[in-house]
Amino acid sequence: MIQVVRIEDAIGYPLAHDITEIIPGEFKGPAFRRGHMLSCRDLDHLRRLGKNHLYILKSEKDEMHEDDAARAIANALCGKGVGWSGEPREGKIAMKATQDGLLKVDTDALLRFNLIGDVMCATRHSNTLVKKEEQVAATRAIPLLISSQKVDEAVKTAHSAAAGVLRVLPLKKAKVGVLITGSEVFYGRIEDKFEAVIRKKVTDLGGEVRDVTFLPDDDEQISQAALHQIADGADMLITTGGMSVDPDDRTRFALKKAGAGDMVYGSAVLPGAMFMIAYVKGVPVLGIPACGLFAVTTVFDLIYPRVLAGEKITRSEIASLGHGGLCLKCKNCTYPRCPFGK
Repeated sequence: MIQVVRIEDAIGYPLAHDITEIIPGEFKGPAFRRGHMLSCRDLDHLRRLGKNHLYILKSEKDEMHEDDAARAIANALCGKGVGWSGEPREGKIAMKATQDGLLKVDTDALLRFNLIGDVMCATRHSNTLVKKEEQVAATRAIPLLISSQKVDEAVKTAHSAAAGVLRVLPLKKAKVGVLITGSEVFYGRIEDKFEAVIRKKVTDLGGEVRDVTFLPDDDEQISQAALHQIADGADMLITTGGMSVDPDDRTRFALKKAGAGDMVYGSAVLPGAMFMIAYVKGVPVLGIPACGLFAVTTVFDLIYPRVLAGEKITRSEIASLGHGGLCLKCKNCTYPRCPFGK
């Protein structure tokens, strides 16, 4: 139960919640913290803050204070790689990554959680790369007192996401083999530009390019090169060239000859409609179309971190990228701080 009393009658009682003070351009924060025992010396300060009445809090058995509720729901929302520390502030808790990696949000469970009412959780987009200690979400119990039954429902809903509503998955340090296909490059008719692009993208996420093989448009040579790189220790292959519909583009067919399965050719993303992903002997193979040469960001940048986080990419995953999958090709690219892939 919350009882409203005049500030003069609140002397000797602990505050039920923080009281915020705002000094424009100078300060915004608590003038008095929850639990502060009010004294007559506080009255003038409270009046300057426009406070003539305060809450006296007498919680009943079936009610929880906002801070206690926030602790319960924050613990339920956090999965592997996500945590929080310190004390709640006005029923709010910021949740942060406890390791570098890829943020995963169970959006279905999050929606069910936010439909309950009196509790909320706001997150960053799923599949965002984050660093340790970066904030990934915040949760809050909205009323000062909230029914224990509603908190229990929120906790149960959060736990319905078996791995946690919020997770940060570590990225493996990939050992990448690169296959650059195309007779025009192999025979020196044009200069290859792809190797430098791939090396940067791989090393930026902590990986290592173990080998780069240049190949003509020949099924057998491409197939054997893929198998050789895997046998030599590559745990991921990246191919360039041979992704379009020309009869000389043989990369997809060569990979099938090497035993590629679960191949998905074509994506609902621009740039990158002719992207390919397949698996040879369990090793993921990512095929970058020609757009990777001239576009700063493509579908590869959306999929590659997810593969590093251990995800098996299916056609359904590729198809779902259509919503938000149109790059606006801004003159000054700000990815990932833009709508692309969100």
